[in-house]
Amino acid sequence: QLVESGGGLVLAGGSLRLSCLASGNIFRILHMGWYRQAPGKGRELVALITSNGNANYADSVKGRFTISRDNAKNTVYLEMNNLKPEDTAVYYCNTADTMTAIRGIYDWGQGTQVTVSS
Repeated sequence: QLVESGGGLVLAGGSLRLSCLASGNIFRILHMGWYRQAPGKGRELVALITSNGNANYADSVKGRFTISRDNAKNTVYLEMNNLKPEDTAVYYCNTADTMTAIRGIYDWGQGTQVTVSS
């Protein structure tokens, strides 16, 4: 089970920090990712963190978003800075082996809405 939180409404240029709590006892060996789905668009992976902490990002968020994890808390985070209106989407976490992943091994959580106003 995945539970995302931390979304909200912010002005362009603002920041948010998303959290995702995962259930189970294998979290520490999983590569985790943050996906997003904007209205009328497909779900895309924007950030991935490997089990040993290496991070990768989509070009659209590189330099603005930072993914991190706390294995002791079964939690993955997404720090989002300099937000843009085009970042508006529902954000989900799940496992992700590569930056081309479109789904993970968990059922999708409810996601957390991020809305960036200009």
